[in-house]
Amino acid sequence: MTRFTIASFNVKNLIGANKEYYKFQEYTPEEHAWKEDWLADQLLSMDADIVCFQEIFEEDALASVLSEVNTRSEALNAATIPDKSKRYHRRAIFRKLGVSGYADAKLAFAANAADTGEPGERRPGIAVVSRFGFAESPVIIQDLPEPLVIPFAPLRGLDAGEAGFFSIRRLSRPILKVKVPVGEQVVTVFNCHLKSKLGEYIVPAGADFAPEQDLTQYDAVSRALGSMRAATRRMAEAWVLRREIVAELEAGNPVMVMGDFNDGEHAVSSEIIAGEVPFKNYQWMLRHNAKHYGDRYTAEENLQIRGDVERMRLHSAEKLFVKQSLRDMVYTSAFGGVYESIDQIFMSHHFLADSDGQIGEMEYFSVFNDHITDGSHPEAPYNKLASDHGQIIAHIHMNDGNDSSEY
Repeated sequence: MTRFTIASFNVKNLIGANKEYYKFQEYTPEEHAWKEDWLADQLLSMDADIVCFQEIFEEDALASVLSEVNTRSEALNAATIPDKSKRYHRRAIFRKLGVSGYADAKLAFAANAADTGEPGERRPGIAVVSRFGFAESPVIIQDLPEPLVIPFAPLRGLDAGEAGFFSIRRLSRPILKVKVPVGEQVVTVFNCHLKSKLGEYIVPAGADFAPEQDLTQYDAVSRALGSMRAATRRMAEAWVLRREIVAELEAGNPVMVMGDFNDGEHAVSSEIIAGEVPFKNYQWMLRHNAKHYGDRYTAEENLQIRGDVERMRLHSAEKLFVKQSLRDMVYTSAFGGVYESIDQIFMSHHFLADSDGQIGEMEYFSVFNDHITDGSHPEAPYNKLASDHGQIIAHIHMNDGNDSSEY
């Protein structure tokens, strides 16, 4: 039986020292050293086999952190694991104390297509590090081959031309798809960082900033419109990701999706990614082409519909863990007094117990969130150098010898 761990880690603006990533925001050498130290220590404690990173501005900065993890893991193993001259060196407890580092791991980095390198106007990318390497070349999804045009249906009584549409050509941040060989299986892993909830405002021609950004002239209605734009973009990006997920599931591939969703599990964008939850029974529903009151789906059609929906559905690792452990709350973010999970790990039916086509199962779910503070509380000032996200890890065991047959 193969066991592995897979994690999501928003590192919060990882870039080298003395480099202005956002306007008037950069790290001094001392601040950068502190951040690198904290990140390396966090990764050493996590000891995850696969890590999906968000908010990576430069690949070299992440590579430097991973190198520090390797140095510390070697020192830790030398101090805790007895050499072969000790007759007790094979005891299981010492295997538990050891950490693996990332010296032989492979790193995939997806730079943001909108990042020109201009100081103060940088845009973050994402990355995946895997101790198992990659079965295929990583795929970056951000600039769409064809614009995504989302037409709206006209409300009753209106002409079709009056319904309007929404269109995007580029995602706010890339999606990184990697194929990871684990045991006898290859798992498709998607790493994403969807559009944030920060309002999206339009700067008029010739102006230095959008009017809504001037808080001394507070415009509640226009700022609400900015939030609506951000939410619409986030949901469109979620649909692009969903399209890629379904293609993998239809090919029979096990799938894991994770990252910073910038929304909770029950938000519309998260539900788009995860897919629909099937009804208990479709027999009570009128058929799509019903001809009379009693024209409803049959028992056979009910089973077919439920199976089709389940096969395309993803499941929250956090929710599965809460059911298993009876734990009340998991959170990865705190802002304005609200503690919530906006970082998620979703997995296909291949990782559910007693599921047809099961290749593995989640044994445990870890959350590293002791560093999370809410800046709205004076007794807990926000530490700008550590991440403002908690890290989540799914612990998976694979059923070696089973195949990933159809659901």
